[in-house]
Amino acid sequence: MVRTKPLTIVVKLGTSSIVHETTHQPLLTTLSAIVETVVRLRAAGHKVVLVSSGAIGVGLQRMAMPARPKNLSGKQALAAIGQGRLIALWDNLFGQLGQPIAQVLLTRGDISDRTRYLNAVNTFKELLSMGVVPIVNENDTVSVSEIKFGDNDTLSAITSSMIHADYLFLFTDVDGLYTANPRKDTSARLIEVVESTAAIRTQVSTATLGSSLGTGGMETKLIAAEIATAAGVTTIITSSRNPPSLFAILEYHGMASGPSAIGGGARPPHTLFTPSVTPLRDLKAWTRHTLTPAGAVVIDSGAHSVLSRRESGGRLLAAGVLSVRGAFASGQAVRVLVRKGAVGADTRDVEAAREEYVRGLAPTRPGTPRGTAVLPRQGAEPDGTDVSLPDHGDSVDTVVAAEKDVVDEDQWEVEEVGRGLANYNSVQIEKVKGLNSAHLERLLGYADSEYVVENVTIFVSPRYLFGTNI
Repeated sequence: MVRTKPLTIVVKLGTSSIVHETTHQPLLTTLSAIVETVVRLRAAGHKVVLVSSGAIGVGLQRMAMPARPKNLSGKQALAAIGQGRLIALWDNLFGQLGQPIAQVLLTRGDISDRTRYLNAVNTFKELLSMGVVPIVNENDTVSVSEIKFGDNDTLSAITSSMIHADYLFLFTDVDGLYTANPRKDTSARLIEVVESTAAIRTQVSTATLGSSLGTGGMETKLIAAEIATAAGVTTIITSSRNPPSLFAILEYHGMASGPSAIGGGARPPHTLFTPSVTPLRDLKAWTRHTLTPAGAVVIDSGAHSVLSRRESGGRLLAAGVLSVRGAFASGQAVRVLVRKGAVGADTRDVEAAREEYVRGLAPTRPGTPRGTAVLPRQGAEPDGTDVSLPDHGDSVDTVVAAEKDVVDEDQWEVEEVGRGLANYNSVQIEKVKGLNSAHLERLLGYADSEYVVENVTIFVSPRYLFGTNI
């Protein structure tokens, strides 16, 4: 392969591609082909990260056990036994070709803290700049359900996002995404290009794929593709039986030139997931995919509509908050919820709610992002000048009572539409919900920010939730 431009590529290999499903012996032919492929990529000037499953599978072989144990401690013990042997195997194979590697073991807890996340990012960058191939796996020895990625498909997608990869290759035991299980349904059709993972779910069956050793299957690959493409990473599902097909795939999509590993001009078998044209910034990607939310805020449809627009900056005002759920501290991640059926399918209702929320933007500081032109609040001057608490005898409580709607939140059915980072704790947001930001300092005693939640990433559109055309 002749290099056209340097790429950053993440290659994920599942357990079924590393060890035999019944004997648990390492699949040396496949592993050697992966090593040769990675070394060729490095020789062409590309940066490569390998995400490798297989620690438990190798542990099973070492202990001559027939199947994965069902209890957590048994799995963790086998991971501890197998991980050292697995990395030694990779080091031996890469060492034959003079390629240095590094072991990187992660849990979700390692990157849920912003400082530790940035440390991990910097470590990846330094290793790649040194010409090293990081080999990443989940630290199964210490992982519990609260801090697990769930599977290495998800881990590979988050790794791709962390290092701003160009491509994520998900090598598996089938050569792409099919409309049904190709092992059982001869009419199953390969889907060549996916532009929306949400839309494609209605066209495919993913429940029956996956090996007895692995934790994944095609559903986890769809989740991984959703995470990676949202971060701007082109994602490929293809077969691990012929790792050099990676070169033909890159060549087919114009990322490389020269003799193909497959030969001819035919499209090599694979499924390509197109990246988002407006990828998430690093902080938003981190908020959405690596943090465990501590609580939630329920917002109205108007705030949802504004936040769904890129120019909103992902910042939520108290005026758009209907209620708070759970207890959380300032700086923690929160889920952003919207009431189901709150506005039905009538576009005019959503638009009216959006305009009502936008009215709350008028008295904020200059430069506040707006979803539309500022509309003056009721009682405000036509030019939209600042509206603060009145100077006459009315108390704060009187004004607050007049602005808040009386609602029965126990009857609400909600849906998660995004995530963000809280600027105030749950008690404080509960106190100012539904109010103009001009009231924050008077009610809370301070106002570090006019926004109650920032870095909001919306991943369910109002069009989907309410069936509108806005």
